[in-house]
Amino acid sequence: MLTLRKSQDRGYADHGWLQSFHSFSFAGYQDPRFMGWGNLRVINEDYVAPGMGFGKHGHRNMEIISYVLSGELAHEDSMGNVKAIPPGDVQRMSAGSGVTHSEFNHAKDQTTHLLQIWIEPNVSEIPPSYEQKSIPMQKKQGKLCLVASPDGAGNSVKIAAEAKMYAGLFNGPQSAQLTLNPHAKAYAHLITGSLNINGQDLCAGDALLVENEKQLDISNGKEAEVLIFELSH
Repeated sequence: MLTLRKSQDRGYADHGWLQSFHSFSFAGYQDPRFMGWGNLRVINEDYVAPGMGFGKHGHRNMEIISYVLSGELAHEDSMGNVKAIPPGDVQRMSAGSGVTHSEFNHAKDQTTHLLQIWIEPNVSEIPPSYEQKSIPMQKKQGKLCLVASPDGAGNSVKIAAEAKMYAGLFNGPQSAQLTLNPHAKAYAHLITGSLNINGQDLCAGDALLVENEKQLDISNGKEAEVLIFELSH
């Protein structure tokens, strides 16, 4: 079964320095129909104004992935990591027993555009940890590239959750298939462009909530960038 969620149906918050679209209930946006999907809890599409950012704040028992689309994000945390996250990198922070961090856009003339993703872990109170990897564009072109997984397969970041996250770029005749466990859930989030998944046409910001499906067939992309999640339940 496929459920299409249109971009304009997401929650939205305008904080002046931050514009954020919420795929699931978050902060001031609460919708009991969209509290998450499986163990995927948050997808926030954030636009951070030049010179602004998230001050130091805490997390606990959550797998947090930052996927930067344009601009750059400066990360600093209580584990001693001071990192710059450019487009093409995937950053994973396991909050575990507790971590504080801050994220800033230090550019004076460029907005930072990113996706902030939270996945519920399958273990609690583990030591917090950090990982960041660069994913070359050619690895995503015309195919689904595994970028986060429980075992860190390939060049993916390793998450303490029963979930896999793929990224793909599709244009023109390019296509891909992904075999699914029909007893588990999956989720597709289209970041840019347009794309067809199992006969459903998606535009930028749209999502597909997937259950009881054996396969995803991806085709007819037009400058499309998509994230696909295989989830535990």
